[in-house]
Amino acid sequence: MAHLLSTSCSLKLSTSCRSYPQALNGCPKTCSTFFTLQTSKSSFRRLVFRGEIPKRSFIVQAAAVPVTQEAPTQSSSNSHQTSGEPSKPRRVMVIGGDGYCGWATALHLSNKGYEVAIVDSLIRRLFDHQLGLDSLTPISSIHNRLRCWKSLTGKTIELHIGDICDFEFLSETFKSFEPDAVVHFGEQRSAPYSMIDRSRAVFTQHNNVIGTLNVLFAIKEFVEQCHLVKLGTMGEYGTPNIDIEEGYITITHNGRTDTLPYPKQASSFYHLSKVHDSNNIAFTCKAWGIRATDLNQGVVYGVRTDETEMHEELCNRFDYDGVFGTALNRFCVQAAVGHPLTVYGKGGQVRGNDLVPESILNYVEFLEHSEIGRFSLTSLCFTFTVDQGYLDIRDTVQCVELAIANPARPGEFRVFNQFTEQFSVNELASLVTKAGEKLGLDVKTISVPNPRVEAEEHYYNAKHTKLIELGLKPHLLSDSLLDSLLNFAIKFKDRVDAKQIMPDVSWRKIGVKPKTVAA
Repeated sequence: MAHLLSTSCSLKLSTSCRSYPQALNGCPKTCSTFFTLQTSKSSFRRLVFRGEIPKRSFIVQAAAVPVTQEAPTQSSSNSHQTSGEPSKPRRVMVIGGDGYCGWATALHLSNKGYEVAIVDSLIRRLFDHQLGLDSLTPISSIHNRLRCWKSLTGKTIELHIGDICDFEFLSETFKSFEPDAVVHFGEQRSAPYSMIDRSRAVFTQHNNVIGTLNVLFAIKEFVEQCHLVKLGTMGEYGTPNIDIEEGYITITHNGRTDTLPYPKQASSFYHLSKVHDSNNIAFTCKAWGIRATDLNQGVVYGVRTDETEMHEELCNRFDYDGVFGTALNRFCVQAAVGHPLTVYGKGGQVRGNDLVPESILNYVEFLEHSEIGRFSLTSLCFTFTVDQGYLDIRDTVQCVELAIANPARPGEFRVFNQFTEQFSVNELASLVTKAGEKLGLDVKTISVPNPRVEAEEHYYNAKHTKLIELGLKPHLLSDSLLDSLLNFAIKFKDRVDAKQIMPDVSWRKIGVKPKTVAA
């Protein structure tokens, strides 16, 4: 049976679980948190609170309310709309709501008046501990984040901590919240992570494919009219020598014409998992009548949204490392600490399958004897030279809201290419260089070999009109935005860890033996 408890500062479940810190600075002390606890049989629950394996594990639903208020009960305003009410979805479940895109989206939707529930296993935080990584920005615990949001806005965001690969947990969550829409960010989202070793490749495919299958079954079983908004990736398409359409392509072959799903050419075990997701979602739309929108997102940059700017406790994560960091964010960090921007290219000497050839080792030796200081290895950040689609984090949340407000029809599987601009990373490096010079930074660029298996130069032209037609007003990469990103990186440059940027993931050298992080 579930138990109810309240606390003003910390959550203590058992001696094996982490207690959370005191109430955040700047938020009223009249905040209290109510938790509903249920046991979960999933063996994967050990990843929720810490790297150890507890004997029991818990699903936590949290909502901050004043201490004078009794524990909330479900009111009529929280129930599904009746047939006479507008059909606009109001209850949105954000799976993966503690992550980079998920956190910004959850706050944005809550601010727009949606009733929001976050579902997350908190495993993204565990990855940081396992790999010795950290966000450039200090990020608060999810509990403190939600307490702060409640105190600033008066809006409650439910929190369900658990693994969506555990169908028992997911079922209870769906039955409890009854969402009108599900925004699914809850996947391992890094291609390099999936290529570290066999265990992480297996985890990526199991977590992503099984988790999404469970979501599909939960929708079918408990909320069949629910609209699934799934975060896909432009990387599913690969780099074909023809224009990339939005999900479907009309072809004529031997005198016959048909519209078919656009061919996929995934380039990592992560991207392959997303292709499997797309196929499973398309099948269930056809077989079960599920309504779904697949947002094939480009590379996201930035950290600030209107909501995360409201208080430092709401700040989003900013990844700059070689596993989870994205190109523009990493470039800004490199420029801020005075190191060359590095791109994949033809400037390095590639010898067979070597990840760090002689030219790179010579460069490392040069840096170690330079006067740059403790950031001497941060220049070795590997990125693409190929064209890609990019978008601001503010446009990510806008695209999700547009998809929710304009749901797919029952049985429809829509695909939107979610990006606003196309750049090669060489072009990005040039933009960052010019912006850095305006701020008095001496920004250089070097080329290093590509550890991925991909063409370094190719044709790339992807269509992205459907979200614009729905009303997307994009934030384009302007000089002022680059200045803001660089100043943000400069503000936190003392938190930069040189070891985080040095990548050691090779597509060709992935092996069976698990990789560990040296202390």
